[in-house]
Amino acid sequence: MPAMDRLQQPVLVLNASYEPINVCAARRAIVLIIKGIAAAEEFGANHIHSTSQSLGMPSVIRLLEYRRIPQQTRALSRKNILMRDRYTCQYCGATGSTANLTLDHVIPRSRGGGSSWENLATCCHSCNNKKGNRTPDEAGMKLARAPRPFTLHTSRHLMRLLGRGVQEWRKYLFF
Repeated sequence: MPAMDRLQQPVLVLNASYEPINVCAARRAIVLIIKGIAAAEEFGANHIHSTSQSLGMPSVIRLLEYRRIPQQTRALSRKNILMRDRYTCQYCGATGSTANLTLDHVIPRSRGGGSSWENLATCCHSCNNKKGNRTPDEAGMKLARAPRPFTLHTSRHLMRLLGRGVQEWRKYLFF
């Protein structure tokens, strides 16, 4: 695996109390370790090499000082909507990559629907074209789940989904 791909691998971030609080890229995890902000708790199979040393690629890091996590809110973004909806079209259930999916305004913008957590849903291109400038009821389509804001519960659930295949994460995510 190329070094750049390894640096994008997800790393579980724990608070000083071992509570899972986030997932970051391996590159960010390494920076936090080098700065003395975090320590590696678990390592994956990969290594990253410099001219003078080899470092195990962290899979789980823990912050060295406890950080109070306020009521978590996430920025409204395409990436966060896709993550919330698990990269699944909310009309037909098709899953795909970011290139195969789009965002749908449940209430079209032309009818006063804004860009908000409650009005944006992940949608495949064919369902978005089928729905067009109509509401789901008018188009004869039904949402699998009503769009909701990204919450702490959603964030923890996504961490579990991301970590399902990562053995090192299992003991921290309470499977």
